[in-house]
Amino acid sequence: MPKVVLLSLNVSLSLAESMATLRQFHFSHPDITKVLLVESIDRELVVSAFRSGVRGVFCLAEANLHLLRKCIERVASGQIWANTEQLNYLLDLISEVPSLRVVNSSGDQLLTPREEQVVALVAEGLANREVARELNLSEHTIKKYLFRIFDKLGISTRVELVLFAVNHGDPRHAEWLAGLRQTPPDA
Repeated sequence: MPKVVLLSLNVSLSLAESMATLRQFHFSHPDITKVLLVESIDRELVVSAFRSGVRGVFCLAEANLHLLRKCIERVASGQIWANTEQLNYLLDLISEVPSLRVVNSSGDQLLTPREEQVVALVAEGLANREVARELNLSEHTIKKYLFRIFDKLGISTRVELVLFAVNHGDPRHAEWLAGLRQTPPDA
């Protein structure tokens, strides 16, 4: 059984189809470490690849046999292979406040961006106090948001809210916060 496998994207498939295939391979062979070979790098590709189970993304534009050998050796030893730009994509994703776009059957948005964040955090299992801490709001404000959300969606419990989010939600980036992150914090 191989320890590391090198995979490349099928150009005839969409990114979503390629990542679904990659996930299926990962689930059927979880003990094999995977490296994805790509022609170029973009944020969506990198994030999707790591979410789909790869331990390294190697850009063929930087093709150098010595570097590829180093990549294979590193992931075989349990390390991650990603350049600074790729790691920044992943770190940005981790630091984003999640948001869940909730729409009705016509595709119309039902909630404000802040309400969508509250729904996403509740759907992740956070209690009101934890949601308040995450969003830097008071617990009382979170309760008010939940009452408004319940009213808008015609539900009355957190369980119903989670079920509604699972059935009608569309995860997305909190792009309305992007302006706050343009200036890196002083270290």
